[in-house]
Amino acid sequence: MGIVLVTAVFAVILAMSLGVALGFFREFFKVEKDPMIGKVRAILPGANCGACSYPGCDSYAEAVASRACEVTRCSVGGKAVADSLAALLGVNASAEDIVAVLACQGSKEHAPVKGDYVGVKTCRAAKLSTGGTKLCAWGCLGFGDCTLVCKFDALHMGEDGLPHVDYAKCTGCGMCIAECPQVILKRVPKDTKGSMVICSNRNTVKAMVMKTCKVGCIKCEICVKNCPENCITMVNGIPVTDYEKCTSCGVCVQKCPTKVYKLLQTDIGIAVEV
Repeated sequence: MGIVLVTAVFAVILAMSLGVALGFFREFFKVEKDPMIGKVRAILPGANCGACSYPGCDSYAEAVASRACEVTRCSVGGKAVADSLAALLGVNASAEDIVAVLACQGSKEHAPVKGDYVGVKTCRAAKLSTGGTKLCAWGCLGFGDCTLVCKFDALHMGEDGLPHVDYAKCTGCGMCIAECPQVILKRVPKDTKGSMVICSNRNTVKAMVMKTCKVGCIKCEICVKNCPENCITMVNGIPVTDYEKCTSCGVCVQKCPTKVYKLLQTDIGIAVEV
């Protein structure tokens, strides 16, 4: 009994001594934190999504306070946060509010599948194992990998087999874009006005496009030929709009035979006030 008591007393004394020593060394060797870090952190939204390429808001705040990175990396906070940080630090900032747009209309109704897929039910697994489940090699695979990584509840799978973006919630963090093996989710500034092709099928053979998707771009170039501003060019089999020239006249939308051209501000509706 005596040995147990002595051991217990010794353990308590040792623990107290170590506690005092640790407290002394912590105070003696502590590094004073830059008060600017706290001010920066107070401006950040606290999502800790990692879209800024830092592990979380605390790490990003330290980097911003030390001038080690730009104040425009917080896609969750967007322009408002970037402007506040720029004012705090006395620097210039040019940031845009970004959203993700799905460049595909290949729903269950429009894009036929190759056959019954019995593998792991993820887009990435289907892409690696079979090259994709649909006849269109460029279309959405429909397993919703993008929805699982969205931290803002802005992506949900619809009954049509496609992910649908809630632009009131989307922060443009880019997590879904990085996750998509088809690379068909695109970063688009929220204030962009003009037309965009909602198709990623790069097959230049019209018959093959029509076989693989009822609403695919058939490369007829009617949009290119009829654009009054000459702001549409073909790039790797996809019509691309020059938004500096586009006036949102809607001629390309009206003329497109397969209706793949949409106006971002109305047909897609990305300009949502949050």
